[in-house]
Amino acid sequence: MNLPRFLAGRAITGAIVLWGAATLTFIMMHLTSGDTAVAILGGPDAMPTAEQIAAVRAEYGLDRPFLVQYGDWLWRLLHGDLGQSYRLRIPVSEAIADQLWPTIQLGLTSAALAFALAILSATLTVRRRRAWIGTAASVTELVFVAVPVFVIGIALLLTFAFYFPVLPVANATGLAGLALPALTLALPMAATLGQVLRQELEDVLDQPFILTARARGLSDLATRFGHALRHALMPVITLSGFFLAALMSSTAVTEALFSRPGVGRLLVDASNTTDVPVVVGITVLSALFYVIASVAVDLIGAVIDPRTVAR
Repeated sequence: MNLPRFLAGRAITGAIVLWGAATLTFIMMHLTSGDTAVAILGGPDAMPTAEQIAAVRAEYGLDRPFLVQYGDWLWRLLHGDLGQSYRLRIPVSEAIADQLWPTIQLGLTSAALAFALAILSATLTVRRRRAWIGTAASVTELVFVAVPVFVIGIALLLTFAFYFPVLPVANATGLAGLALPALTLALPMAATLGQVLRQELEDVLDQPFILTARARGLSDLATRFGHALRHALMPVITLSGFFLAALMSSTAVTEALFSRPGVGRLLVDASNTTDVPVVVGITVLSALFYVIASVAVDLIGAVIDPRTVAR
């Protein structure tokens, strides 16, 4: 693996992804958001005067041609300036930083829980002597993949916060407050990862080196966890990186459902109030997470199986 060349290529690709995601969001927000100046002044209900609207447009440069606004914004972005929130009246970077840790905490916990559940489910239920166990696990996983996240969250709330009140409902801190939101996000991820890993394990368990391991007297579980699992993990690691990168934008529903702070709720509020700088800033951050996760997945894959990046 030529690490410098690999990292240089990823850096170029990442820069293109960041530019594309931010530019597309910038264009869409300006095409669909209505009059930004009116939104800054509190919306139509605030009944701003024409003079007030004109003053805001001049202050924020909204009276300039679109391409000039885009060029200005892109120049500031290249210098690390995400602009100022129209609604909060603070720098976008500060607004995101204030809400970033709860989302990172929720995302990492959900990803770790999903990975652990997928490994246990797939490894213990791979179709061998008792095919019905694997079939039952696959059907259960399909249910969790098909059901929307907010339905899973409501079901968990009803079960563990009302019928069996062992966990807090909302606005809770610590591990207890993190349990239900993390499980809500983890179950659909674990279901998808479990499906993929189970299929990979079925293929790996038919390989000659597995027969050799069993011939040495290893138990079935020891063979699965000690030998087969490592060779079946690559697709799961790739998907895990994708899910982890997507969590930045997919936590919005969960954060709203459980009344948790976070970047997801900030994004929803910014979209509802036409706060273009915040929406674009969060989009750039999400794209950056995606690029980082993609590079991390490739590096982990190189450690597990160097042949995957030898080319």
